[in-house]
Formats: sequence, C-alpha cells, structure tokens
Amino acid sequence: MQSMYPSNVEIDPPDRVARWRPLVNWILIIPLEIWMYFLALGQFVAVTVAWFALMFTGKMPENLGNYIIGVMRYGLRVAAYLFGWANKYPGFRVYAGYVDPGNYESILYCARPLQRRRLTVFFRGIMVFPHLIVLMVLMIPLEVALFIAWFAVLILGRCPKVFRIFLSMSCGGTTAC
Repeated sequence: MQSMYPSNVEIDPPDRVARWRPLVNWILIIPLEIWMYFLALGQFVAVTVAWFALMFTGKMPENLGNYIIGVMRYGLRVAAYLFGWANKYPGFRVYAGYVDPGNYESILYCARPLQRRRLTVFFRGIMVFPHLIVLMVLMIPLEVALFIAWFAVLILGRCPKVFRIFLSMSCGGTTAC
C-alpha cells in the first residue's frame, strides 16, 4: 500500500457478519478494553518520555516507538472486532513494532520516525490543539455512521459497502471491498 502519510490503516472486512455479533460484541470486548486501559496508561507515559527525548536529542528511542505503535495497532484490532470489520477475536497479545505481522484483518502501516528538529517538536505540541478540535467535530458524523451501520449489520447480516468505504476512509485507511 502506498501513501503519502507516515501511517495508514488497511481493513479487509468480511462480506458477512453473524447477526448476533452486534448485540454481544460490546460484552465480548470488555476484558480487551480493560487491558487497553492499562496499555493506554503505559502509552501515555511512553509518549511523554518520547516527546522529551525528541526535545533533547531530536530522535525517538526505538523501544518507545515500538510500544506506541503496538498499542495503536492493538486498539485498531479491538475496534475492528467491535464494529464487525474482523471476525477473528484479537486476544490479548500486543504486536509491538513498526512492521505489522499481517495476521489480522486490519493492518496498521507505520514508517519509522525520522530525525526531527527539536524546535519543531516543541511547536507541534502546541499546534496539535486546533487539529484535535477539528477531529472532535468530525467524529460526530463518524459516530452517526457507526450507529446506522450497527443496525444494518443487525438486520442484514452485513455492513453495506457505502458504510464500509465511509468508515474506513474516516479512519484514514482503505478497505479491500
């Protein structure tokens, strides 16, 4: 997959989804969400330490980057299972590293970080706030589409192609529809 962005998502959703899954998936992922909570706490610490490392050295430590990407990948897998984009239960294993092992229906591509100028790292921490506000506003149509797609899967046993395309593009990836 080629992209001009350093990270990308590719999702290969199943054609059919069991109609019972939308009713119980939220129960099935409760243990995964508890595990994700602890992983996210560690990710917050890793991101904070990585930001300071970038500020002082201009380079992100390899292990921190591997962990951060691994948690992002795991979160994508849990979300893919929850929304019926994957039939395979993700389990509790976290695959750290920039290279996705490719053993799941959702794949996170991510390039290794480059050498950064320390001054730009500092200002990116400030410039991210307007971007986050825009993302919060854009989440509203995504949440509505997810809600409608949930009912479509419940009734039809599949997510209509228009929703699969919209939802995957909203997440910054592509689907192999």
